[in-house]
Amino acid sequence: MPQTAFPKLLSSQIAFDIARTMLDGFDKHYRLFRAASQDAKRYFETGDWKTAQVKARERIAFYDARVQECVQALEDEYDREEIGDEVWREVKLHYIGLLINHKQPELAETFFNSVCCNILHRTYFHNDFIFVRPVVSTEYLEPEGMHPTYRVYYPGTDGLHYTLKRIVTNFQLAAPFADLDRDVGFVEARMRAMFGSDLLEPNHQLQVLATLFYRNKGAYIIGKGINGNRIYPFVVPILYNRKRELVLDTVLFDPTLITVLFSFTRAYFMVDMEVPSAYVQFLRTLMPYKPRSEIYTILGLQKLGKAAFYRDFLHHLKHSSDCFESAPGIRGLVMVVFALPSFPYVFKVIKDYFPPPKETTRELVKEKYLLVKNHDRVGRMADTLEYSMVAFPRARFSNELLADLKQVAPSIVEEEGDEIIIKHLYIERRMIPLNIWLYDAERRGDHAAIEHGIVEYGNAIKDLVGVNIFPGDMLYKNFGVTKHGRVVFYDYDEIEYITDCNFRRIPTPRNEEDEMSSEPWYPVARNDVFPEQFGTFLLGNLEVRKYFLKHHADLLTPQYWQNAKQRILDGHVEDVFPYPQELRFSYKPLTPAAQAA
Repeated sequence: MPQTAFPKLLSSQIAFDIARTMLDGFDKHYRLFRAASQDAKRYFETGDWKTAQVKARERIAFYDARVQECVQALEDEYDREEIGDEVWREVKLHYIGLLINHKQPELAETFFNSVCCNILHRTYFHNDFIFVRPVVSTEYLEPEGMHPTYRVYYPGTDGLHYTLKRIVTNFQLAAPFADLDRDVGFVEARMRAMFGSDLLEPNHQLQVLATLFYRNKGAYIIGKGINGNRIYPFVVPILYNRKRELVLDTVLFDPTLITVLFSFTRAYFMVDMEVPSAYVQFLRTLMPYKPRSEIYTILGLQKLGKAAFYRDFLHHLKHSSDCFESAPGIRGLVMVVFALPSFPYVFKVIKDYFPPPKETTRELVKEKYLLVKNHDRVGRMADTLEYSMVAFPRARFSNELLADLKQVAPSIVEEEGDEIIIKHLYIERRMIPLNIWLYDAERRGDHAAIEHGIVEYGNAIKDLVGVNIFPGDMLYKNFGVTKHGRVVFYDYDEIEYITDCNFRRIPTPRNEEDEMSSEPWYPVARNDVFPEQFGTFLLGNLEVRKYFLKHHADLLTPQYWQNAKQRILDGHVEDVFPYPQELRFSYKPLTPAAQAA
């Protein structure tokens, strides 16, 4: 660009003012986001779990609220007629200039896009008015002053026990530990077994993120050991014992377990980050195969996670040639689901109408998905990415799939030239439907896999019950198996709060006519649930029945559900352990007599 053109290009005061307003809107958002994340430390120290849950849900809505505030401010201040294409191009250039030395430039770019897409017509989404790709680099961004992203410790110099104790005390938790020296000794013993002689070398470092990660009733120390080109990730959960004292519960080294801790099936962490990209970069060294989009999302920065995911998706489309097809599994009554075989996600579109026995609406289905987004997913419900006005290449759709979409969701699907526009959809991690998993295991004669699937299925339901979620439709087809073998619920249109359900025992028949009736002869309200009937739909397969009754027979009794509901009503918040119980320092294996009982 000639130098003489530059002053003319950036000559609009309106463009600068709009850019300034948008960045001020983002800065307000991130200031409130950080304040909410910082408060998580106080809730943990005081054990105020109810408030922590409420604040975690409220934080999810911060972004959309600030975007709408900014949109409203711009629409109140400026007429659309005075903001032409040249002004919008200049707005972006001014905004880039304002991001120099900014600590969250990638988040600010996403906020800019969100505001623009609320003002501009979608035909502008892919032009130079918005950030199609990141413009400002986040490499080597670090906080200023005395608060680095991570702290470095040298156990070879200071001794491992002293170093580990200093790591914990540096977080300055305002709550007493039951026996910190004892717990540090447990961590030390496992680290020595894991790292071996590396710990004795003077150049061995322990790098630990400077702030704790809070979720549910736990706080997590995230770190890694480094010796030359060897990296050893580790995570130390801090919990309360029954005496309301802090304990180090375990130490995790297995990259798979650490990845599960940061799974898409769990609630977002509350963590204070001045420079989020530095945290993401650190976490990527622990989980190199987890996409940046998922890490941003699990840190509560789900809007950037969505934007990064969509960029990854467009990149994948450009470098693949397979076609979208209907997803495997039993066809749903509420959603039409399709997938790209080479891409590990599914695309879910709400139908325009729902055949009996479904009694719901599009808005109610969207409310259920929003409930899950805002709820503690406890490792058992898949997070979903919600998009509007998504353009797909027409050439990648078969005529059959396109005809199906137009037939069941004509108000949502449009064909424009060489593009298919879907006005609203959800994108979700692809899993093997549990009914298919069980069928394949039976076909192979793999009894262990069948038992594992049923154990995980029952555990998934019990974990959901613990956070006040009743799945509604408990059929196996509504659950999926992840690559780590965990069973996860993913069909939300009939989901209810446990506390809104009435779990009843089937009344004793009054006479033979009642007993032989194909319809209930007793009154049934909308939210009445009869657990004794679950077996009719779940236990038709004899081997499945055997394992279900062995591990989860209590799910078929009204008493189990009634007791769980009462615990929730009494204000009890269940413990959630995103790692196997046997790894806990306090774990004591059951005796043979107890196992038999």
